[in-house]
Amino acid sequence: MDSGLSGTVSEAGRRVARRTRGQGHGGITRLMSPSDLGELLKPFVFLDRIELRAERPMQMGWHPHSGIATVSYLFEGAASYEESNGSDGVIPAGGVEWMRAGGGVWHTGGAAGAGTLRGYQLWVALPAALENGPTQSRYLSPAEVPTVGPARVILGRLGEVASPIPSPEGMTYVAVTLAAGERWTYQPPAGHTVAFASVHTGALVGPEPIAQGELVVFAEGDGALHFEAQVATDLIVGSAVKHPHALVLGRYSVHTSPAALREGEANIVRLGRELRAQGRF
Repeated sequence: MDSGLSGTVSEAGRRVARRTRGQGHGGITRLMSPSDLGELLKPFVFLDRIELRAERPMQMGWHPHSGIATVSYLFEGAASYEESNGSDGVIPAGGVEWMRAGGGVWHTGGAAGAGTLRGYQLWVALPAALENGPTQSRYLSPAEVPTVGPARVILGRLGEVASPIPSPEGMTYVAVTLAAGERWTYQPPAGHTVAFASVHTGALVGPEPIAQGELVVFAEGDGALHFEAQVATDLIVGSAVKHPHALVLGRYSVHTSPAALREGEANIVRLGRELRAQGRF
């Protein structure tokens, strides 16, 4: 079975340049951070793989961000989210929650109920024009996430189909579910020289095998990515035009310059004081 996209596709495809299983802590594995593979894959700078069993609803503590956007996607379960800009709700399996921190936001979230939670949270480094701009939140129900064959378009565009999420130009991020033996080919748009994939459950065989729990970084280039499922497999795939700026890091922030970082961190400190004075946390 072959569910590849039509169009011009490189037969050779891109080779895998790096592999990792990340660092696990409880049910969350940090597969990528700005100080390691994020340097290779920017604007994709953090990636957490979530696989946990909750006995009851649970939340992490409130914490701030600036200079980045987060996007959460679940293959199974439901997660809650709440943000200082007033956005809150529950993400079911197949839904998407996009939060552009811009110049500063505080948020929290966690398992919405008892049961298994499987998915990913990705951080995206914002361009200079947005890194200290207004916050923005957007939620998509499962029915609102467009599909192309086995792929669900979370960010950007796949062929002629575009996600409703207002992400910056020059990136595509999809969730893919393949049956055993199914093949799928992804031809990144022109200029998308960085690309990665991570298998949540299942396994991929040649031309570049990827095991369950792995993140792979593909060699920079313009070739296609070829996938073949050994068994039923859930994975994510991302590609982008490479972020042209250095990654200037704070504890919860990623910016393009030291001055932008100072502005973002000052904003989140000020916002935190206001929220505490209001009794929000």
